Amino acid sequence: MTSAQHPPSPDIPGGPTAAKQALRRRLLDQRRQMGVAQRRQGNDSLAAALLAAEEVRRAAQVAAYVPVGGEPGSLDLLAALTTPSRRVLLPVLLPDDDLDWAEFTGLASLARTGRGLWEPTGPRLGPGAVAAAEVVLAPGLAVDRTGARLGRGGGSYDRTLARVTGWTCLLLWEHEVLDEVPTEPHDLAVAAVATPSGVQRFG
Repeated sequence: MTSAQHPPSPDIPGGPTAAKQALRRRLLDQRRQMGVAQRRQGNDSLAAALLAAEEVRRAAQVAAYVPVGGEPGSLDLLAALTTPSRRVLLPVLLPDDDLDWAEFTGLASLARTGRGLWEPTGPRLGPGAVAAAEVVLAPGLAVDRTGARLGRGGGSYDRTLARVTGWTCLLLWEHEVLDEVPTEPHDLAVAAVATPSGVQRFG
């Protein structure tokens, strides 16, 4: 896969934090402008690429997420990931913005929360449960050629990625793979990105 080529993010007064906020606004606006058919077709291609990845095919446990607000990914992907030999964990957002985890066992195991998220209703496994996942499929807004990830700013996945040793893969749209994203010392890189064009590994 060839990453989308975009110029580096411009220097913005205020340092990395201000640059992140400006880039987040632009990327979220671009997601809002995507059509339903474009998202559906892109998600089908993204799912096919992920399910064919060797890291996913051999994993016995995958941590994933339920997409909201134009995020790449789909319930169909979650269903396809769930097999008799593979367990799928989904996040539960805690009051301090950390993530607990519970098993996904089908659409009936999801419930809408007050924050507008869909979360699993099964037994909570604890924030540390994600450490046992061989594959972690994470949301985000952008990634660069080094694997530097730009999230939404809540810090939930900064904590999660610090706990895992498995293969970490960001799910993005093509235009969200950039030449450079602003980073801070606490930001952790991911090992790969999956877009509708395929899977790109870093490092």
